Amino acid sequence: QVQLVESGGGLVQTGGSLRLSCVASGLTFSTYPMGWFRQAPGKEREFVVLISRSGSGTYYADSVKGRFTITRDNAKNTVYLQMNSLKPEDTAVYYCTASQALYAINPGAMDYWGEGTLVTVSS
Repeated sequence: QVQLVESGGGLVQTGGSLRLSCVASGLTFSTYPMGWFRQAPGKEREFVVLISRSGSGTYYADSVKGRFTITRDNAKNTVYLQMNSLKPEDTAVYYCTASQALYAINPGAMDYWGEGTLVTVSS
């Protein structure tokens, strides 16, 4: 059984920081590119960032580039999302994803999803 479990969400003021974690189990972690998506109230789920299997390659949505940083630790089966300079528009449920597809950023291409962790940025 594959599980992706996110943690680290919460309430933060504008300009603050949070670090999300995603621990994977039931899959060979190092063979999967990992990613983060988010879904704000009343909005469709959108791509945030992707990281390659080795961790050497990343791709960010324009809305978070320069503020968010994704990393992974294959020895711990964990991917992280460091979020700095948070804005109210970052408020969303953040989902960890795994996919064997390369360079895929559409939600339909993801093989596995976590249940999500809520990030709320107050104005």
